[in-house]
Amino acid sequence: METANQRIDDDARAPGGEAPETDGAPGGGARGGLDRLRASLDEIDRRILGALAERQRLIEETARWKASAADFLRDPAREEAMLGRLREEARELGLDGFYVTALFRQIVEHAVRFQVDHFNGQHAEDAARPPLVVAYQGTDGAYSHLAAQHHFSGRAHTVDYRGHETFLGAVEAVEHGDSTYALLPIENTTAGSINEVYDLLAERDLWIVGEEVLAVDHCLLALSPVALSHIRRIASHPQAIAQCGDFLRGLSHCRVESWPDTAMAARRVRDEKDLSLAAIASAEAARRYGLAILRRGIANRAANYTRFVAVAREPLRPDPRVPAKTSLCFVTIHEHGALARCLEVLARRGLNLTKLESRPLADNPWQYRFYLDFEGNAADPEVDRALAELEPLTRQMRVMGSYPVRRLETTPRER
Repeated sequence: METANQRIDDDARAPGGEAPETDGAPGGGARGGLDRLRASLDEIDRRILGALAERQRLIEETARWKASAADFLRDPAREEAMLGRLREEARELGLDGFYVTALFRQIVEHAVRFQVDHFNGQHAEDAARPPLVVAYQGTDGAYSHLAAQHHFSGRAHTVDYRGHETFLGAVEAVEHGDSTYALLPIENTTAGSINEVYDLLAERDLWIVGEEVLAVDHCLLALSPVALSHIRRIASHPQAIAQCGDFLRGLSHCRVESWPDTAMAARRVRDEKDLSLAAIASAEAARRYGLAILRRGIANRAANYTRFVAVAREPLRPDPRVPAKTSLCFVTIHEHGALARCLEVLARRGLNLTKLESRPLADNPWQYRFYLDFEGNAADPEVDRALAELEPLTRQMRVMGSYPVRRLETTPRER
């Protein structure tokens, strides 16, 4: 068990458990040696930051060159060759090849994200441009907050993240012009679709302009590192509770309580100061609210991901070179095989279906609205022809947006 705000004071004890002796002079003895080592590490960190800044300048030049002269965004063969070379060089230097590969995958993905935003005009320099305001459901440290930071923090703008108590509140902030975007969770690999968000997307005149995929690592948090037998109540968002059902069934002595947000539940643990109360939330929430992490990775599945969508008042027109996805909702005509004919249109046009969801129509028993995602850009003539074929097969149809694909990047273990 560990606390999120716990520092390991690595100079507090000598190997035998006693405090190390010093020579009495400032910076002398064991402490002085440690200070010199730390100063050297700080200098290396500054050099790493300088190298990353120089790399970013080259990425910006590369993005400008590609935008004007290239017909491609990324070169997967070159990326894999580069990672393989770095892995081998790391091993020759006595470094962990997996660690170096994972680190540089993150660096490459950041570069790709930057170039995608540049291609779509989202890095335009404008000193008078106001800050981006991003709405999300929850509070500081919530998964939606983390996903919003991951999605928007690379932009050239100042970004202001604003939490709301409900999904509706986040959506209305965009509708009323108080926020530029809202980032909403739409589906989870463990608990499935988030129906409230699907219904909001159908009811509101907003556009999907982006997506984000966040790895969710649920942790059990408490005020201090107590035994699980001391916990009597566990609070979290209903989605998090559903995703951790197997773990919670093993704690039959605990009462599970729904809370509007995971981070709010963590804050409640801090504020109530009740040693028998725990929350399911992120490690970041533990850090923010000074809580102990009793267990990590308590979701039903080790690979637990949530997909979010960014919505705005105006549509995005992705650059044709950027891999894109299109989302639409429709109600089929009331005929036998209508849905199958709709899906056949996409198959015939070679468009890969990535999501199909149904929601009941209000006041129309046993009739449904379908939500559909497929790989393709609405500006592509082939996609445009497919949409034209679909429309006569529906009573209602609305394209909710085309936007860049966020692919789930995985790094295989080498060991």
